[in-house]
Amino acid sequence: MAEVAVQRAPERGIWGWMLFDWAAQPFFTVITTFIFGPYFVSRMASDPETGQAAWGYGIAAAGLAIAVLSPILGSIADQTGPRKPWIALFATVKITSLCLLWFAAPGSNVFLVVLIFSLASVAAEFSTVFNDSMMPRLVPKSEIGRISNMAWGLGYLGGMIALIFVVAFMASSPETGKTIAGLDPLFGLDPKLGEDARATGPLSAAWYFLFILPMFFFTPDAVKGLPIGPAVREGLSELKSTLGGIRKRSGIFRFLVARMIYQDGVNALLALGGAFAAAMFHWSITEIGLFGIILNVVAIVGCLVAARLDLALGSKTIVMIALVLLSLATIGIVSTGPGYTLFGAWMLPGADNGGLFGTPAEKAYIFFGLLIGLGFGPVQASSRSYMARSVTAAESGRYFGIYALAGRATSFAAPFLVATITLASGSSRLGMAAIVLFLGVGLAILIRTPYPADQPAAE
Repeated sequence: MAEVAVQRAPERGIWGWMLFDWAAQPFFTVITTFIFGPYFVSRMASDPETGQAAWGYGIAAAGLAIAVLSPILGSIADQTGPRKPWIALFATVKITSLCLLWFAAPGSNVFLVVLIFSLASVAAEFSTVFNDSMMPRLVPKSEIGRISNMAWGLGYLGGMIALIFVVAFMASSPETGKTIAGLDPLFGLDPKLGEDARATGPLSAAWYFLFILPMFFFTPDAVKGLPIGPAVREGLSELKSTLGGIRKRSGIFRFLVARMIYQDGVNALLALGGAFAAAMFHWSITEIGLFGIILNVVAIVGCLVAARLDLALGSKTIVMIALVLLSLATIGIVSTGPGYTLFGAWMLPGADNGGLFGTPAEKAYIFFGLLIGLGFGPVQASSRSYMARSVTAAESGRYFGIYALAGRATSFAAPFLVATITLASGSSRLGMAAIVLFLGVGLAILIRTPYPADQPAAE
């Protein structure tokens, strides 16, 4: 589809756009995966299996709302023009919801806490849709893969710094009352009341507010379009036309189907992997946080390498390599338990030495976590650039809305399946194993998808 060549935005505008990922990532790193999520699963619910199921159902509910509304909002944004007002609206919802997580004390209403978390997840995803749709206007297509991976790596760096701050200054041992740095927790946070985990909500809210400001101040936005009333009518009409004609753009359709399936597996792995480890090895918040820091360090390296390779190999190749790594990692972590790995083919005897990650099995789990770290940044950053290279700037809002739909249309399926298998079997391990199916099927479809996706699909 022909379009006018994009003029490169000013450097500060590009950096403002990339800092959005820096601002947004602590929510996923600290809240969803490594601190608040494991706290909810292990301490708020009556038992870890019930906690994992409730957390999974909460993620599924948020995913369903995102799937239904993202393409509608993206299409309306194409007509209204500017994306920043939409980002501001959902930032307000996200920040408010995160602040409310402070009240999620042990014994609180589990349903209400999951509802607040789900609302924050929906607002976070909608903000990302509008931020992503700005990308095709900022740089020529040849640079999209590089800035997408750099932004994602910057996000992981931000998430890691926030996580280090939590582990070093907020999360303390219930036995000693000291953080890993040997300090009293800030603000007198009491780990016995879960205050170290609960405080990550307001912390993530403040981080997000502060670091999205450069995007608002410096990143160029689309010109103003229609008023909201006509924009809604025109946007819905355009969306209907786009959805009706998308199968005619068979390459894009195939890419969206592939992403719909593999991203479901990626989302479930990121959301549930930390909680799975916490329940299996009885990790403290400090150990979960350190595990997250290790993954983020590796993820930053993965994104920086992918930023260089994306131009030479293409976004499709980067995504496929990442999916292979994530599949191997998932098989590895579900095959590991106290005293063994690889489903018992490799026994790892040895008593807990009392230190961090004190058993050989825990160290094996860390190794498989490194593969997750290498894969989960590039699979998302290069998928984003794959999409951006396949559409025009004028249609980016609705197509990134559909892209979010593809990432969320069945996003309830993997966590729902994990939660259901866990409850039915009484085994968190069997539940987590379902993730491999989503990664593998998505990869199989992607292999036969053209690149860029606006080419005719391979036969």
